[in-house]
Amino acid sequence: MSNNEQEDDRPNLEVPDHLEYSDEHVWVDASVDPAVVGITEYAANQLGDLVFVDLPEVGTRVEAGDEIVELESSKAVEPLVSPVAGTVRYVNREAADDPSIINGDPYGEGWILKIALDDDEPDLLSAEQYAAMLRRL
Repeated sequence: MSNNEQEDDRPNLEVPDHLEYSDEHVWVDASVDPAVVGITEYAANQLGDLVFVDLPEVGTRVEAGDEIVELESSKAVEPLVSPVAGTVRYVNREAADDPSIINGDPYGEGWILKIALDDDEPDLLSAEQYAAMLRRL
């Protein structure tokens, strides 16, 4: 079987090129200030339908590795682990009011928060590296 045929067996997950990713399935758009943070389509699919999102307060200081958001679905309660350090500047109240927005559009309207970064060079995966990681799962 060729590689192309094998790839067709996998779910066709979107991995936008302009974003960077953590191995905990969190994306960061550091091309804007403050940086936008959300969960990947893979994470949204794994969690299932979200029913509750517990957001931090604006002004909260976060370090890379901190559990900053709690995502609750019909399957599980999972923390969103921040891949970056900085200060929360905005939270997506619409996603908190209607968590299905995150499932439906994880890279757009389903963003979770915006963080003013401490470090302009967070240690993240490129879209290509993240897609390669997904292929190994």
